Amino acid sequence: MSDPVDSSQAHMEYFPLDGESLTPAHLVSFGKGILKIKLTPEAENRVNKAREVIEEIIKQKKVVYGINTGFGKFANITIPSMKLKELQDNLIRSHAAGVGSPLSPERTRMLLALRINILAKGHSGVSLETLHRMVEAFNASCLSYVPERGTVGASGDLAPLAHLALGLMGEGNMWSLKTGWAEAKYVLEMHGLKPISLGPKEGLALINGTQLITALGAEAVERAQAIARQADVIAALTLQVLKGTTKAFDSDIHAARPHPGQVDVAWRLRSVLDSDVFPSEITVKNRAHERVQDAYSLRCCPQVHGVANDTIAFVKSILTTEMNSATDNPLVFGEQNKIVSGGNFHGEYPAKALDFLSIGVHELASISERRIERLCNPSLSELPAFLVTEGGLNSGFMIAHCTAAALVSENKVLCHPSSVDSLSTSAATEDHVSMGGWAARKALRVVEHVEQVLAIELLAACQALEFHRPLKTTPPLEAVYQLVRMVVRPWDQDRVMSPDIQAAHKLLQEEKVWEAVAPYMEKYRDSLPHCPTN
Repeated sequence: MSDPVDSSQAHMEYFPLDGESLTPAHLVSFGKGILKIKLTPEAENRVNKAREVIEEIIKQKKVVYGINTGFGKFANITIPSMKLKELQDNLIRSHAAGVGSPLSPERTRMLLALRINILAKGHSGVSLETLHRMVEAFNASCLSYVPERGTVGASGDLAPLAHLALGLMGEGNMWSLKTGWAEAKYVLEMHGLKPISLGPKEGLALINGTQLITALGAEAVERAQAIARQADVIAALTLQVLKGTTKAFDSDIHAARPHPGQVDVAWRLRSVLDSDVFPSEITVKNRAHERVQDAYSLRCCPQVHGVANDTIAFVKSILTTEMNSATDNPLVFGEQNKIVSGGNFHGEYPAKALDFLSIGVHELASISERRIERLCNPSLSELPAFLVTEGGLNSGFMIAHCTAAALVSENKVLCHPSSVDSLSTSAATEDHVSMGGWAARKALRVVEHVEQVLAIELLAACQALEFHRPLKTTPPLEAVYQLVRMVVRPWDQDRVMSPDIQAAHKLLQEEKVWEAVAPYMEKYRDSLPHCPTN
């Protein structure tokens, strides 16, 4: 992700959070520091009503879990009223037991924004004052030190969310653009902010939920969507330089097996490859020798890329529901004047979805690596070995292909689902957990590897195009070539390749390849009155 942005800039847009309409794309924008938060009046009203229920319970001295009892195994121990604040403070301090590197400022912004959105639903019982202080901290980009490891994903992401709350209390460490890493109390003071002071149930409300899983998952699914549609463009360029046929992308074939992702991918391939709208000189020259069919890594792109697209859509739906759901315990229902214990904190939904995402999106790298092999292997490509002249003196893309193979192999291990595991915790009170935190962190690593493999294929395909010159490919694919050549020059002899892979990776992360072809796809769509919408 990009470098931290000063979210205190005056021109930044305020985005209303209501606990009901947040999307993964919105959350990623919060993470990048380009949006500030404001609460809707409806959300504030719900928060106040729920808080009134908590205050009435305290007033009437009812015994309710999480308000005046211990937690987990200690749920049967009643806490006297004079120690209720100490109870909540102790909860945060004891649960701040994470380890590992801290989340980046961007990912901590996402985590905090998502927790605010959940509290804004009005089922958690926090005071409006506490919620406002959280919003103020977010808008000033005062971000707690949150170690990335320590959650088992049931009873929520307790450790990371406790660290998030700890900084807001003025304890532990925080980061801001103005101060860097420093003691939380000092960071808040430097921004003119007060630490939150926890009332009954508020500590529990701040740490009970699936927000680490879901926040990291939102980034993973947004990046997966971006790389998936650019993978179609890169595959099209590879097919073109390997003189492949477009027959396998005929619309009738995919209408006969109309999975949405498959249909969309075939359409994207048709929209940038040789057609009456966008002719290719390479295709025209080789038409007399056109193959009947290509290898699977080319011919089956709609089927393989397609199911990755459908997987991403499914995961995005699960995460969108999750990020607008009350996931703590017990839940407060202000309108009904009741508080009920349940299990919405269990992370199985996002955990299973993110394991599925890893498996689905990995296949984009798996098939890409096979296409890289075809580009590099002269017996398959009819191009110079490893896409370089004076082979032997130069090694060309030989080891770039090895890098792609290594990343694909790593992904095979990372794709083992974490959510099939469960270890009993909290003296067997929490005897089934989701392991969703690892599912989310793995998904991000898998997606990044997919981006890097496709960056290598993009460079290899552009290099292969050099050997077809002076012939040109289609206008949209020429636009991709020109984009790449703005940051990476052709290989006429060996040079250090890692910076070029990084440059291509950055293009994909910033969706520049998609931006380059999108206008051409629109033109293609306009030429076909009954073309599917993408």
